[in-house]
Amino acid sequence: MDAERTAIAETCLHAAHNGSLSFPEIVGRLITAGFEGYAVDYRRNTQTFYLTEGDSVVLDMPQAPGSIGITFDAGEVERLVRWAQANPADYSYSAFSEKAKVAGCAGYLVSFIGRRVVYCGRTAETHVEHFPS
Repeated sequence: MDAERTAIAETCLHAAHNGSLSFPEIVGRLITAGFEGYAVDYRRNTQTFYLTEGDSVVLDMPQAPGSIGITFDAGEVERLVRWAQANPADYSYSAFSEKAKVAGCAGYLVSFIGRRVVYCGRTAETHVEHFPS
């Protein structure tokens, strides 16, 4: 992957964690740069960004506190997504990640082409969220 696209991925990763860009802004920047999606792995604390041409880059994420729950609670993951979408004053991506892990979320895959996010538990249970229209 070229240095410019890697820098864009790094900027978006840090912006999610420090709150300097919203999810729609991050998605827009990544799409414009030619990315088709990304995967967050809470077990490895990594985020992999995928280009449409098949190339990818794996970046380390800041460690979210807590461990991943054994049981996947799809209802709680859905509630957390609604909390993130509402973007209240108490929202942060770090808090979202911490709570998602407690709810048994081991990671998630964001597909820009599919316009959805697939959240996955340790036992491969899933919850799918479609991008708002």
